[in-house]
Amino acid sequence: MKAIICKNYGDIDELEFLDVDTPDCKDNEVLISVAACGVNFPDTLIVQGKYQFKPNPPFSPGGEVSGVIKKVGANVENFKIGDKVIAFTTWGGFAEEISINQTKVLKIPDTFDLIDAAGFVLTYGTSYHALFDRAQFSEGETILVLGASGGVGLAAIQLSKIQGLKVIAAASTDNKLNICKENGADFLINYKDDDIRKKVKEFTQGQGVDVIYDPVGGELSEIVVRDMKWNGRYLVVGFAAGTIPKLPLNLPLLKGCSIVGVFWGSFTEKESTKNFQNNQKLFELYQDNKLKPHIHKVFPLKDAIDALKELQSQKVSGKVILKTDNLD
Repeated sequence: MKAIICKNYGDIDELEFLDVDTPDCKDNEVLISVAACGVNFPDTLIVQGKYQFKPNPPFSPGGEVSGVIKKVGANVENFKIGDKVIAFTTWGGFAEEISINQTKVLKIPDTFDLIDAAGFVLTYGTSYHALFDRAQFSEGETILVLGASGGVGLAAIQLSKIQGLKVIAAASTDNKLNICKENGADFLINYKDDDIRKKVKEFTQGQGVDVIYDPVGGELSEIVVRDMKWNGRYLVVGFAAGTIPKLPLNLPLLKGCSIVGVFWGSFTEKESTKNFQNNQKLFELYQDNKLKPHIHKVFPLKDAIDALKELQSQKVSGKVILKTDNLD
């Protein structure tokens, strides 16, 4: 089979498109014929050895895939050959086939588009867990979404609107903000040009926001916490800006607000039953046409380096997807 291989931690340009052996399918695993794979920010880190998970080289990056089960292990009971599935893999997804523990796999409806599916589980899973499990928001509250045009940001916008929240979307360009508006955002902030604090005060009549969804980190984090409402919840989702902020602890004290960690990867392992329930609800929403991944661009698997660089360019809105020849 073909796969993108990281032989040693280093630059993205050092990745290689190679012929490799099909992985063994162990007793508790399923072998998936991969149709497509989502490209995510952690993929740019894991090949450099900068992610919290550090697989031993050689390995393939790629944290989420869609495809069809080709083989099942001896102890697998809930899946069969031919099932259409998605899987959250952490790494290994940039390949034509992957063998993975059955606990990381979810069966999807036959009508689920496999390109959409490849960009679904991580972004919507993360945002659903953040909003429903961690923020526990109420209808009518206001949420500020940073990095709002990214995959998790757009998912957060869509899910927030379904639940009746007012959404303030913050992104770096007007084009990205137009996409946020198309996905349901009520108010828009260009944080390259606008005074974000002034805009938040304007949009909330000086009351501040109830929830902040932050997958970006960096210098904006402290700024936005200063405009949080009493009993607000600041969701720490990720650090796409590359800098982990150091928030002054007097702010949550004075605001009576909570700093809430959102680590979806660990949640899927520690609360697997709840994660399964969350995903079933997400599949229903997709089937009812209430959720739709925004696909920025689809690349062939061999062009994974270009796909990762596209993601690093900060010009991406929504999801970048790799597709294999299995999809044709």
